[in-house]
Amino acid sequence: MAATGREFFTAKTVAEALSDFRPAHRTRTETVTLEEAAGRVPATAIVAGEALPGFDRSSVDGYAVRAQDTFGASESIPAYLSLAGGVAMGAAADLELPTHGAIAVPTGGALPAGADAVVMIEYTQEAMTGTIEVVRPVAPGEGIVRADEDMAPGQVAAPAGMPLRAQDVAMLAALGITELEVHVPPAVTILATGDELIAPGAGPLGPGQIRDALSSSVGALVREAGGRPRSPQIVRDDPGALQAALERALEESDVVVICAGSSVGARDETAAAVAAVSGAEVWCHGLAIKPGKPTLLAASDGIPIIGLPGNPRSALVVFRLIGMPVVRRAGGGTAEHRAPSMMRQLSRDLPSAAGRLDVVQVRLSGEAAVEPIFGPSALLSVLTAADGYVIVPDEANGLPAGETVEVFLYR
Repeated sequence: MAATGREFFTAKTVAEALSDFRPAHRTRTETVTLEEAAGRVPATAIVAGEALPGFDRSSVDGYAVRAQDTFGASESIPAYLSLAGGVAMGAAADLELPTHGAIAVPTGGALPAGADAVVMIEYTQEAMTGTIEVVRPVAPGEGIVRADEDMAPGQVAAPAGMPLRAQDVAMLAALGITELEVHVPPAVTILATGDELIAPGAGPLGPGQIRDALSSSVGALVREAGGRPRSPQIVRDDPGALQAALERALEESDVVVICAGSSVGARDETAAAVAAVSGAEVWCHGLAIKPGKPTLLAASDGIPIIGLPGNPRSALVVFRLIGMPVVRRAGGGTAEHRAPSMMRQLSRDLPSAAGRLDVVQVRLSGEAAVEPIFGPSALLSVLTAADGYVIVPDEANGLPAGETVEVFLYR
């Protein structure tokens, strides 16, 4: 789809943006060590080459037995088994379980041949030298872990497209996997537009000036999504300057974010700059969301371009809902991330208009309630006071006080 003026006013729903805005670009891959793997996204599924734990083992401290030798055992009528030795931790189980016998095993110890269960030491006592009493029966398989119960050869140990967690790294270490191929974190260029902007450390504000707060905050969300924000750039309100900065950014980046300048008005240069880029395709200019309606989504040769509103709250709401998934996908991610949440009751009515998705900042109140926070979208203090946000769905005409809602929590 070629970029023309008509697409700049094509509004989409948030659901459509999440499901259909899928630029094709993905980052290259590299090989990293296991110590560097946490949080990285595997390029291909990592498959187990061996079984885990690799041998039948005990999951409790106790005695390896034949389960049938314990059937009917109780405190009043215990089963008596002859003690045939013990298995040392980290050693092979060279002993074979005799008929009506028991072999002492520690947690994690190898299961001796002939045994099909382990009775916990708490349910035994030494009746006499070389003999134990069992006062509780065990079923076949109880108290043991089979050789391939944790992982079987050929089983997927870590799927492609999902960032590796600490537990995934533990599984790879247990399998002896010390190197793996992962996607390079996506490089994200953030272009802040406006003659009124100065860098946060540029010195005292002059008349009409404001510090660029969005580049740093969007960059923080980029990092949270697994990306790597490049040094932010401030671009003056000049169509040629923005187009040139955009073209340079597309050569060096996996995602480009333009802060401000996407509202429809006399100073709107974002849409025109994107349209002027060779090969650019505009997916929409306008989302059915409050705050954040004047959002632009586009791509150039598969590289996503996100034009954010200039108001901080609007920009951060949109980037959290739309931009972060885009960054994750550019970095090879395939699984949809879900923010931590809890269920709470609204402390007051929450007005809304059907036909758009409303994102309302909230603070936790008491043990069960949540209180909406209102204020102009230009105020950062509304965001800093919030513990999370509530989404009023497109079809709703507001939510009443006392309604149980899902609160998506900020970290």
